[in-house]
Amino acid sequence: MDSSSALFPRAALSPRETIPLKIVVIDDDPTGSQTVHGCPLLLRWEAADLAAALRHPSPLMFVLANTRALAPAEARHRVGQIAAALAPLLAEAVEQGVCRHWLMVSRGDSTLRGHFPLEVEAISTGLGPFGATLLVPAFLEGGRTTVAGMHQLDGRPVHETAFARDRLFGFGSSYLPQWVEEKTAGRMAADQVQRLDLELMEAAAVAWEQGGGPGMDRLEARLAALGGGAVVAVDAERPGHLAALGTAIRQLTLAGPPGPSPWLFHSAASVLGALAALPPQPLGPPELAGLRRRGPAGAWPGLVLVGSHVPLADAQLEYLLADPGCVGVELPVAKVHRLLEGPLPDLLLPSLEAAWLEQLTAVLASGRTPVLHTSRGELVCRHAAERRALGQALATTMARLAAALAPQLGYLISKGGITSHVLLAEGLQLAAVELQGQVLPGLSLVLTPAGSAVAAAESGAAPLPILTFPGNLGQADTLRLAWQWMEGQLSPR
Repeated sequence: MDSSSALFPRAALSPRETIPLKIVVIDDDPTGSQTVHGCPLLLRWEAADLAAALRHPSPLMFVLANTRALAPAEARHRVGQIAAALAPLLAEAVEQGVCRHWLMVSRGDSTLRGHFPLEVEAISTGLGPFGATLLVPAFLEGGRTTVAGMHQLDGRPVHETAFARDRLFGFGSSYLPQWVEEKTAGRMAADQVQRLDLELMEAAAVAWEQGGGPGMDRLEARLAALGGGAVVAVDAERPGHLAALGTAIRQLTLAGPPGPSPWLFHSAASVLGALAALPPQPLGPPELAGLRRRGPAGAWPGLVLVGSHVPLADAQLEYLLADPGCVGVELPVAKVHRLLEGPLPDLLLPSLEAAWLEQLTAVLASGRTPVLHTSRGELVCRHAAERRALGQALATTMARLAAALAPQLGYLISKGGITSHVLLAEGLQLAAVELQGQVLPGLSLVLTPAGSAVAAAESGAAPLPILTFPGNLGQADTLRLAWQWMEGQLSPR
């Protein structure tokens, strides 16, 4: 393995170090690392980049596939590419003692949107087969729980929320066995889906909290007995349930022969910290906000991007723009759509971008924070391909504008998974970023690499901090709170 990669020059294993369990997460957008810290997030998957991430001392590595922005066939192809690239490198990592075991996670949305079962099938084809797939969509930090097989958001079945009416990934049931039947078009019936129910998980959690006991033994026995490609829905209502599950998986995996763990996860973010057994986050919100770039004259300004169009994002944007320190610059979605459908989009769009860039620059010059956002509401498109193309065009436009301003920025806040991925991969043209931790629950701060063009500005080559903000997370005031942290307007209580 090439340990000399410039991606992580200050974070590589010494020749004698071994990671007991390396957890490899293929993430369908860049916000799934929102419960962990200190690990690499890859935006491309060439062999050298994957090898460098495997040698990173963190037990976790993320490959940001951005598949939720793709059509099903494209998503399957991309995940298949990643799995095929990983297969020989993981075998080599075990052979050379970089890690003893590895575990695969398909990280998906905690409101059940995404390409299931397509992505777990592609992972299984390239890296499996696996004995069982565990469905763990609970994201406790965001109010997502699973009780009696029913997935909920703040106690409400998630199929009753706006997320279930997503035009690309909608669904009709919050009961995970029925959801599996729906998403597999009946290839797997609901009664074939097994469950780790709340009674089992609570007994295991109590035993875990007491340092061991029959509850943990029963959970380990259930997990060890799974096989034949079973699909298993996991109840989780509190952190102890996921801690017990993560501990059981780790113990069983580490007790087995070197190589892959027999369990494949399709999960939200909450279980990842339990699987990795990470220590507490070393930097709190004040220290993370303190990574804002500064020059001789003081702190550099920030920029906020809001691409997400879910109702929660609308409310958060409205709340933020009510602050006199922020000024909105709107990208009119309908106008961009008409332009893209017209005869000369490659000539006309740059002129619009120039006007928007002028507005953003003027707001920065006034000492306030520009908030670049798409117009609210969801434009009705004729078909899914048109909707994806429009979403990509809007995200790319926002990314280009942000990249033009990045050398003079102290920080960026990016709301929306696709918006954030396109910003990092296409706008800033980064191969990877390193996750530092969360400013607020679920809101991750990443740093650009020290050698990147964005970092090599007049700030003494300081990396640019970027706060990635899921579209479906928080309350009405959360985006404003995140901005206030980055602006230094809040202090620890």
